[in-house]
Amino acid sequence: MKTLLPLLRPHYWPTWLAIGMLKALQPLPVPVLTLLGRALGSFAVRLPMSFVRIARTNINICLPELSDQQRELLLKEHFKSLGLGIFETAMAWWGSNRRIARITQLEGREHLRAALERGKGAILLSAHFTTLEIGGRVLCDELKREINIMYRPTANAVLERFLAKNRIDHTKRAIQRDDVRTLITALRANEPVWYAPDQAYRKKGAEMVPFFGIPAATNTATSRLARMTGAAVLPYFQERLPSGDYRMVISPMLENFPSDDPVADAQRFNALIELQVRRFPEQYLWIHRRFKGLSPDYPDYYKRKRAR
Repeated sequence: MKTLLPLLRPHYWPTWLAIGMLKALQPLPVPVLTLLGRALGSFAVRLPMSFVRIARTNINICLPELSDQQRELLLKEHFKSLGLGIFETAMAWWGSNRRIARITQLEGREHLRAALERGKGAILLSAHFTTLEIGGRVLCDELKREINIMYRPTANAVLERFLAKNRIDHTKRAIQRDDVRTLITALRANEPVWYAPDQAYRKKGAEMVPFFGIPAATNTATSRLARMTGAAVLPYFQERLPSGDYRMVISPMLENFPSDDPVADAQRFNALIELQVRRFPEQYLWIHRRFKGLSPDYPDYYKRKRAR
């Protein structure tokens, strides 16, 4: 009980309330959750939140070929997608295997089987789309808790508690992002590891790699890990379809990967993400400050503009 007491502080009450509401609403039919999610997103995009400003900035600099009206429409659709993602997360946490299987389809199982038959593990590379949580749940169900996931802990202790329980319930092992030793152990045991290395990374080994033509601080460790362990590297992307169902695709092993150039390898994966973003632009996580530099002379794209 003592360990719970810090989590009961008033600071965490909104988080407890939000989690309780999500758990209570999760059993509703998917069309109802879809309506609720889109309504929530439509409301949120009108609020004076930093997330709105960040998403607008990212869309403007990544998709300059769109008109101002098209970018504003995309911004609104993105927040509807974020709202949907919240209820998808609830389904991923608490939904039954039967319910998840009914609304999802997984393609490319044979590619993962072929990768593991090599006996050197497999790295499933994803990116931060709003469908990321339900995509992870599908992998966990498919691999019967034999999947390892890499994650970055969240600062909210209550939310982290629920995330940790979800990881324990559905995975073989949850590996913190900086725990390279455990990651290598899993791969050398011929286990699959799923992670999304596409967010801003400014620690050791970071390089400025183009993303939508703009230099972005990027983790280049994937190719080094693949070289060290011999693991196959397979892209894994999720898509929310107009029907309301979900399509998850495990692509074939990347050929000639890794190369002798980790930066070129990272740029290769960034290009794959770009292709996926252009197919479903509203589903990418535009609210992340992807374009943070490694040095003070890098442009501050997210600086607030002073009102005149």
